[in-house]
Amino acid sequence: MSYSLPRKRHAPAALLLTALLVAACGSDRDADAYGNFEAIEVVVAAQTSGPIQRFLVAEGQQVERGALAAVIDTTALVLDRQSISAQRAATTARLAEVAEQIRVLEVQREIAARVFDRTKRLHDQQAATSAQLDQAERDHRTVLAQLEAARAQQRSVGLETQAAEARVAQARDRVSRATVFSPVGGTVLAVYAREGEVVAPGQPLYKVASLDTLDLRAYISGAQLGGVRLGQVVDVHVSLGADSLATLSGRVSWIASQSEFTPTPVQTRDERTDLVYAIKVRVPNVNGVLKIGMPADLTFTASQVP
Repeated sequence: MSYSLPRKRHAPAALLLTALLVAACGSDRDADAYGNFEAIEVVVAAQTSGPIQRFLVAEGQQVERGALAAVIDTTALVLDRQSISAQRAATTARLAEVAEQIRVLEVQREIAARVFDRTKRLHDQQAATSAQLDQAERDHRTVLAQLEAARAQQRSVGLETQAAEARVAQARDRVSRATVFSPVGGTVLAVYAREGEVVAPGQPLYKVASLDTLDLRAYISGAQLGGVRLGQVVDVHVSLGADSLATLSGRVSWIASQSEFTPTPVQTRDERTDLVYAIKVRVPNVNGVLKIGMPADLTFTASQVP
C-alpha cells in the first residue's frame, strides 16, 4: 500500500523518491523513516553602509568563529563622526558659557536683593521715595527672571549635550560595525556580495554553516512515536553511489510535540496514516561525506519500535 494524497500532484514524485531511496539503501531491509539532511545556516549581513573595501570569504572556504570576513570603507562614517564630534564640542562650550552667565547673575541677584532690602527700610523710615523703592524692586525681579531663564537654557543645552554624546556614540558604533567577523565557524555555502560593491545595513554578505555534524530531519508515524526518545541511538543509512551504502550512527536530538500531515516527498513505514511527527537525528559528518539535502533513511531496533 502507499500513502493516499488526494488532490496533490506531488504524490507520484513522492513515490518515485521513496522507490529510489529504497533501491539505494538496499532491498534486504525495511527502513523505519526517511528524510533529508539539513544544517543550521547563518546568513551574515552588513551592519553599516558603504563600499566593501575587503572581502575575504569564498564559497567552499572554511572559516573560524571570529575570523575577519569583510571590511567596509568607513571614510564617510569617520567624516560624519568628526562632524558630530565638532557639534558636541560646540554644545559643550555653550553649556560652559551658560554656567558662567548663571554665576554672574547669582552675584547680581545678591546685590539687587540687598539694594531692595535697604531701599525698603529707608522707605519705611521715609528716607527714600516710592519711586526709588519701585526701581529697586524692579531691578531685583528682573535679575531673578534673568537667572531663571539662564537656568532653563542650561537645562536645554544640557539635553543637547547628551543628545550630541549619543550621536557620537552611534557614529563610533557604526564605524566599529564596518568590520565584519564571522559569528560562527564552518563552511561558506554561498556569497552574495563582492569587493567594491556598495552595501546597506542588513544586506546579506554570505551564508555559512557548520558541516561537522548534520541533522537528519525525518518523519515517523504515531505508532512509532512511543518507541522514540531523546538521546536514542539509531542507524542512519546513506547511499554513496550505485553500489555503495554507508551506515552511520546518529542520536535523536529533537522530537516534534505536534503532529502534521505527511510531507509530500516523505514516506514512513506505516503508510496507512496521514499524520506524522518530525524528528531530528544528529549525525557526525565523518570525512564530509554528508551533504545538505542528501536523502537518507534510518532504522530502530526491534525493541525500540512497537
